[in-house]
Amino acid sequence: MHQSKLALLASKLWGPVPWLLEAAIVLELVLGNDVQALIIAVLVALDATLSFREEGGAQEALALLRKQLQVITRVHRDGSWQALPAESLVEGDVVHLRQGDLVSADVELSEGQLAVDQSSLTGESLAKTVSAGEAAWSGSIVVRGEATGTVTATGPRTKFGHTAELVSTSHAPGRLEQLIMGFVTALLVLDAGLVALVLVDGAVRHLPWSSLLPFAVILVVAAVPVALPTTFTLASALGSRELAAKGVLVTRLAAIEEAASMEVLCSDKTGTITKNQLAVSGVVAYGCDEAHVVQLAGAASDAATQDPLDLAILAEMDRRGLGPLGPCHDQVPFDPATKRAEASVETTQGPRRVAKGAPQVISGLCTSQGLPESLTDDVARLADTGARVLAVSEGEPGAPPVLAGLIAMADPPRADSAPLVERLRALGVRVVMVTGDGVATARAVARQVGIGDRTCGASTLRERDPSHLSVEDVCDVYAEVLPEDKLALVNRLQGSGAVVGMTGDGVNDAPALRQAEVGIAVSNAADVAKAAASLVLTDPGLGNVVAGVEVSRRIHERMLTYTLNKIAKTLQVSIFLSLGIVVFGKFATTPLLVVLLLLANNFATMSLATDRVSTPRLPERWGVAGLVIASASLALPLILLSFGLWYVGRVGLGLHLGSLQTLVFVWLVASAQATIYAVRERRHFWHSRPSAWLAASSVADLVVVAILAWRGWLMTAVTPEVIGIGLGMGVLFLLVAEVVKTAAFRLAGLSQGPREPLGPASAPRQPVPPAGVPLP
Repeated sequence: MHQSKLALLASKLWGPVPWLLEAAIVLELVLGNDVQALIIAVLVALDATLSFREEGGAQEALALLRKQLQVITRVHRDGSWQALPAESLVEGDVVHLRQGDLVSADVELSEGQLAVDQSSLTGESLAKTVSAGEAAWSGSIVVRGEATGTVTATGPRTKFGHTAELVSTSHAPGRLEQLIMGFVTALLVLDAGLVALVLVDGAVRHLPWSSLLPFAVILVVAAVPVALPTTFTLASALGSRELAAKGVLVTRLAAIEEAASMEVLCSDKTGTITKNQLAVSGVVAYGCDEAHVVQLAGAASDAATQDPLDLAILAEMDRRGLGPLGPCHDQVPFDPATKRAEASVETTQGPRRVAKGAPQVISGLCTSQGLPESLTDDVARLADTGARVLAVSEGEPGAPPVLAGLIAMADPPRADSAPLVERLRALGVRVVMVTGDGVATARAVARQVGIGDRTCGASTLRERDPSHLSVEDVCDVYAEVLPEDKLALVNRLQGSGAVVGMTGDGVNDAPALRQAEVGIAVSNAADVAKAAASLVLTDPGLGNVVAGVEVSRRIHERMLTYTLNKIAKTLQVSIFLSLGIVVFGKFATTPLLVVLLLLANNFATMSLATDRVSTPRLPERWGVAGLVIASASLALPLILLSFGLWYVGRVGLGLHLGSLQTLVFVWLVASAQATIYAVRERRHFWHSRPSAWLAASSVADLVVVAILAWRGWLMTAVTPEVIGIGLGMGVLFLLVAEVVKTAAFRLAGLSQGPREPLGPASAPRQPVPPAGVPLP
């Protein structure tokens, strides 16, 4: 259920940051400072309105994009099975359900059996078995089995219609937002200590409490990240819109932040690296002809499932002009856990039990005496072409089957797969193929697209005492894996501190998608996989993943600018104003001017969400120590220049207190703008142009402040020369910051070197020994 506009607007006035500002408004009114209370109220209203507007626009954009992600249901209409949007279902439709489907309507089963997960409806964690004559309720998830049934109710008329339509809108803040809030909390603690110092010093000096209390309140407000919620909302909303235009649906906004730090992407093969356009490319028969092998495989296939393997085999039967061996029943669809599909068929020679699946699985079911000597060589020969190899067996019910032959299914790599791997490598993201296919097939495909050929079996992921797996030690390919192996791989990589991305398309991929920091559901993924993922692709392949990484890194850059600027400016304002009272026994500026400073800075700070930034070439990982070093290195010259300006104004220019406070105000505004431009570019500040919004807000801030100071509105009037000194000090700091930040950023680990637009990808890294013994 979507939030109403009124509820969304109200939410922007509720939270730690609005609470602090709203409390400050009340205190200012109690103290009789109506103008200051009004300015803070304008600040709160402005932030809430902009945040509401951008988030509302983002929700509308996502709603439009979700229409492209309609749940598709297999429906029997006009004499054939069709894949239609679930919203088109009507009572009486005959539908086919299989593992991974989200049941989109109440369906009474007529044949088959399902195990369904109804936990989202009833809270019951155990799967429920539903057989012919029973109903599968809308909103449940098919976790096992296959069945056909008739739609009995749709939409809100279903048994759990209201519950099934509820959509949670809550989301936990990402690690980036939590990190910034941690810094803000520390700054507030520092501010509280400085306020205590000011109050004690004021009491000793017998300063009037009517002046001390408003100053103390404003000092705390100055440390509040007023623009934080709006800046994050703006950055996330703009990022979501940009990704939506590129065909990426963001289901969890924190994933945009996490993607900036992604170091390894574990990718499935079929439908992501390859086209998922299967066709039979070869048949090997043992003791029968090729046509019989294809017919046996066709008996264990079902067009209703729309499974690419089944459809390719049935298409091969049509191409060869082959009919079915006989009526089929007791069909068991392909299960990733058993790696095979089975069916019983009534042939002219009597009943037969047919199976098709992975060669090592099917051959293990057959009598060892009946296995041909050339089996291993035949499988290797077919797999070396990159084809997926299936074995087919037949036998009498209850008796060991006989291996009938092999079928090679060609699924060529997508044309964009090799360039994608190179682009991700150039961005510092390691691509690892994780597939259920055999070793030879997986290695051949990985080699073709440039992933590499260091292949490990799934057994290396099933150790009883698994060790952490670093990005450097991970194999290029993991073959013959089960769904639980994917989850184990994600956990082991995360154990070494890596930020992991995982792609998936099936219901069994959901745990790994949920566990990964960046879970990516491909365009043809099952509904359950899309629900578990944080990013959903609407176009085939993984080409849009690059866009996701680049957009997230640019957002990360903008928030890094915000964080460095916020910490440095808070340290400057808090320490200078507090020590100003202790050292000089006077207020360096007035509480009203501090509030005006917050309002002036707010526009430029929020416009950072639109800033033009370059894309970092390496994954972004912030360290607390590094950010503190960089911010403090910039805050120190700001504080020294502030005291120096006070001395020049007092001694050199002979300004009285009111004019000094105006000069300090102009300097604080100018230095705030200078700080933004110093930290937004890790190279020299002139290396990139700011966005039009950022440049316009900076010019507007400085012009308005200069006019206010010149005309004496809300402050003591000063001459244009004094205003020029305050603005000139801002330029001076920008030049000083250029010298300081080079060493500070390098020491803090924030300098990545040149970051020109991406050109040709760098050469693949040299192989390193994998964790575990690579398979030959």
